[in-house]
Amino acid sequence: MVLDLDGTFLNTGKTVSKRNLDAVLSCLGNGMKVIIATARPPRSVHTLLPAEILNVCSFVYYNGALIEDKQTNLETHISIERAATAAILDYCSEYLPDCGISLEVRDQWFANSGPIDEEVFNTRHFRPQVRSNEELKSLETTKILITYFDNPEELQSHFGEQVHFVVTDQGTLIQIMNRSVSKASGVALLLHHFGISTSQVMVFGDDYNDIELFAMPVHKVAMFNAIEGLKELADQITDSNDNDGVAIVLERIIS
Repeated sequence: MVLDLDGTFLNTGKTVSKRNLDAVLSCLGNGMKVIIATARPPRSVHTLLPAEILNVCSFVYYNGALIEDKQTNLETHISIERAATAAILDYCSEYLPDCGISLEVRDQWFANSGPIDEEVFNTRHFRPQVRSNEELKSLETTKILITYFDNPEELQSHFGEQVHFVVTDQGTLIQIMNRSVSKASGVALLLHHFGISTSQVMVFGDDYNDIELFAMPVHKVAMFNAIEGLKELADQITDSNDNDGVAIVLERIIS
């Protein structure tokens, strides 16, 4: 099973309901592997999920740029090329001076002096380390995050061949990773590691960064609150993340 978090396994309050938790734990108890595939960094995931989940699941963080399975000591990190990071920072400085830009580097969060969207980044628990653009250019960047922009298509037209773009959170957040990574590539790596066929996999999702997962030959479950493009790719549409849509599907499997 592959679970997205925001809009899928987590409800609007960013918590896991008891029903969803019990259903996933029952699947784990029956020997099913569970992969959490999220745009979030490890530190954020660790504040949101209970220990019962954290201790036994595998993780695809940063939309596939960091893959981890602690039980088998697997960790893979795929960073953005430094030249691409530098070019994006220079472009934003010149053409998007009012945007907010920050960098994730192996679970550390950095930003320049631009604005940080507190609703998007849930900064209640974390604050970025502020660095100059020149200092940011030297980092082995896992993911670039951009907020407060007008035209994501223009930025993508300049750098779309160098990096992987995803626009999420109702069009308010640009997420940029190495051009080779996606949630699908991270999940594929783990499936190969475990020797699991895609025909044995069920995927749950709701947003644009789940589209690559839904292109895989797996059983695809879209949430009721999912974007229309994902619903069109789905084999099944369940109830919303606020109405335990994940549990509704899983309870039929384990009953």
